[in-house]
Amino acid sequence: MLVNKPLQEKKINRTITVVSIVVPVVVALLFGVKLPNVEPLSFLPPIYASINGLTAILLVLALWAIKKKKTNLHRRIMTSCIALSLLFLAMYIAYHMTSESTSYGGEGFLRYIYFFILISHILLSIIVIPMVLITYARAYLGKYESHRKLAKITFPVWLYVAITGVVVYIMISPYYV
Repeated sequence: MLVNKPLQEKKINRTITVVSIVVPVVVALLFGVKLPNVEPLSFLPPIYASINGLTAILLVLALWAIKKKKTNLHRRIMTSCIALSLLFLAMYIAYHMTSESTSYGGEGFLRYIYFFILISHILLSIIVIPMVLITYARAYLGKYESHRKLAKITFPVWLYVAITGVVVYIMISPYYV
């Protein structure tokens, strides 16, 4: 079967645009929704923080794999990173739909550091969605040179988001009820 590459790319780009807009909007909307009569899923934050940590480790391993020209391993690891990000997102939404948000209780300079990390983490987690999807799509479509160029920007942003997700959890964990 012959595939019309420009048409396929157009559909993929349209899907990436929709997903990149819908996901942050839905997350923001669901953040305010609390499911009634449901047991709080208070056990989830350390799990989804661990998923962020695992994603960070796998991103570094994927970089190592591609530098060693192990393209199949690189592809499998990157696909795993996307799957872990989806799992994180599902758990994050489930937690916030069943539990009250936890406020950071630290004071002084640490409070400013926490909010800087949190705000940059949130903003970059929104920005990284289309970056990851476009980078992945370029590899999928065989546009490897374009993939490499964008990956050099996407990788550090995604790694920062994954690492700061863990840091935010560690900083706020003493304040979970």
